[in-house]
Amino acid sequence: MGNAVGEGLPVGVAVAAAGGPEQRIMGDLRSALKRRPAHEARLAGAVRALCPYSPALRAAMADALETLVGRGSYTRPIYCSLSRSLAAAGDRRVAASLKRALAADDGGGLPTLSAACFCDDSALGEPLARVARSRHPHLALAAEVARVARGESDGAYVASLAPKIKESHRIELCTELFVPLLAHPSLPIGVAPALAVLRDAERHLGRWLVLGQIAARAGDGAPLAEASERARSGPASARAAWALVAWALGEGQSEPPDVRPNVELVARLSDRPSSDRDPTFLYRLADARAPSARPMLESVAKSSALSSEGAVRAALYLARDHGRDDLREALIHVAESPRREAVRGLAAAALWDLGDRDRVSSIQPALAASRQLATLGWGALLGVARAGKLEPVLTEASYRRLQHGWID
Repeated sequence: MGNAVGEGLPVGVAVAAAGGPEQRIMGDLRSALKRRPAHEARLAGAVRALCPYSPALRAAMADALETLVGRGSYTRPIYCSLSRSLAAAGDRRVAASLKRALAADDGGGLPTLSAACFCDDSALGEPLARVARSRHPHLALAAEVARVARGESDGAYVASLAPKIKESHRIELCTELFVPLLAHPSLPIGVAPALAVLRDAERHLGRWLVLGQIAARAGDGAPLAEASERARSGPASARAAWALVAWALGEGQSEPPDVRPNVELVARLSDRPSSDRDPTFLYRLADARAPSARPMLESVAKSSALSSEGAVRAALYLARDHGRDDLREALIHVAESPRREAVRGLAAAALWDLGDRDRVSSIQPALAASRQLATLGWGALLGVARAGKLEPVLTEASYRRLQHGWID
């Protein structure tokens, strides 16, 4: 893989010496254009994770995106990954493809409108304005949010569209538009009234939090005030959850509340459907070194066998903050075991972040040559880290993309 976006430097020596995992990704990408693979979500996640570090991969992605736009394949995970990744990376080649997609009857769908939020090319201005006048409120709202993100609108029109959004489209907007916007520095304050309308209609606490975070970063103090009030005087059964929401809205600037998380609670606080039982919020607490997270981390890790990817990730925090040297040894065993190929890259990333750099460097070439996409992806990221271009390696974004194929 190469160096960071915008530096214009050659492919990183550390990863190139490992046999070029980017060549495997580029080959899979070419194959995906011929026949939709069963592992497309995993491929899309790997592309999303590795895009910022390889000029050669970005060039292949731009060509593939042009092909998918020509076919009108706007609903495929790989299209969403390519368009959003190239736009977020500031690649100028993405603008032409997005402009063509925006000319479609549905404006290229929410993936295109999401990517447009991160592309500042003036050529997208008129097509976005056209989609913002769509008779479909959710598409119009997404296009207008993109115009707000690009500095082309003050957000007043978004507020008039928000009451027209039905529940299914609100869920889709949260997943496809607002969760990715958490990576945007901030939207102008003019978007706050529309977000307030959407929050008032939202029953899922994790999605409410996403909408609240976007508003808070825009300078709106209402979400934090509301969450704090509900934590004090809301229904007793919900106060713990609202206390955690209020802490999250403060971007972790205060100490985490003394709330012991459990499976149900962290699932409610995830932007994913509750049925996914996504433990993302647990790791947010663990990353902040919240003492209350330890019992659930111990439960997830269960034993030194580290039988799941969740256990591997929990082991990182238990070894780092709670003196579990036995789990550090378990991570070494997993990272070095070919029998644990599906998670050994994840374990190696955890070891790197724990400071075991020499050991990880010795096995990184094997990881970068793995047949498992996730392990290959971790091996590539570790190569970038060895070149001094990435720290830490195991982040929420890299975990979601490589282990689950989520491309937000």
